[in-house]
Amino acid sequence: MNVRSLGALALICASTWGMASRVAHAQTSVTLYGLVGLDIASSKRSNGPPAAIAGQSPGLTAPYWGIRVNEELGAGYRAIAVLESFFQPTNGGIGRTSADPFFGRNSYVGVAGPFGRVTLGRHTNLLYLAEQIANPFQASILFSPLVMQSFTAPYGGSLAGDTVWNNGIQYTSPNLNGLTASAVYAPGGIAGSNGVYNAALSTTYASGSLTAVAAVQRTRVVAGVASPTQNAYVVGGAYDFSLFKVYGALQGLRTDSSGVGAHTVETGFSVPLSSQLTALAEWAYTRRSAPKNVVSGRNTGSAGLDYFLSKRTDLYLLSVYDRLSGYGTAMTYAAGIRHLF
Repeated sequence: MNVRSLGALALICASTWGMASRVAHAQTSVTLYGLVGLDIASSKRSNGPPAAIAGQSPGLTAPYWGIRVNEELGAGYRAIAVLESFFQPTNGGIGRTSADPFFGRNSYVGVAGPFGRVTLGRHTNLLYLAEQIANPFQASILFSPLVMQSFTAPYGGSLAGDTVWNNGIQYTSPNLNGLTASAVYAPGGIAGSNGVYNAALSTTYASGSLTAVAAVQRTRVVAGVASPTQNAYVVGGAYDFSLFKVYGALQGLRTDSSGVGAHTVETGFSVPLSSQLTALAEWAYTRRSAPKNVVSGRNTGSAGLDYFLSKRTDLYLLSVYDRLSGYGTAMTYAAGIRHLF
């Protein structure tokens, strides 16, 4: 039996145990949840190969499934655990790519209570979570220009590391009149190099129509290997005017040893055209610099329609404009579906 078969068996056992535990112990709950989605797209980027038509399993949101465990400990305290795995509906593969671990989206355990929450394990990157607040396409690595220009290598993404960090110790504060804060320390685990670690801090304020976020991070470990120190920040937010919602962000980074830097400005909006149909649009411009004053700029814009068949299922039509300085304009067109469970 291979590793993935064992993983599937573990999922079945965990789900069965979860249902049994709900019956025997009302203070414990186990929830199975996830998202399935994909699209058909004609994809082309400014400095890339000719357009190709294919199914994209990341789609508007990367498909995943997860198990969430909560156990009441008394006096307002809970034991918590989360296991989440990406997968590819187009070919049935595990992970966003074959490089992902089985539980690649999140895998952590911890305690929550009046003090907030402390968890240990693999967590979604705080700066990536901050970007999702500041753009209408949220977590999309294929359709949010802000995320694409940050984390997607073909679009020049210069942020070191993945959208998920390993080996993290994370604290999240309770909500204080709309203000929350999170901090993570992720030791590198490199023998003789205790000073090589990743760290990040974020704050979010949400009250009424306004949501604002700020995050900073220092990255020194990538894929378990010591890497040049990179400092990055993002400041942004969203404001809901009822008739439409606007988004915006400023982001920057610098890598010490190479001198590579990047500054991004982003804006977007969403407009509810009816109770089921929403129009989305976003634009981002990133200016990158490297040693010897080599500078390049990239404009990427996305626009489209999102139609909800129900609270859990939606259809979308999207297009992406892309132009890197020194190269021609490129367009991507996509039609897709998502379902939450």
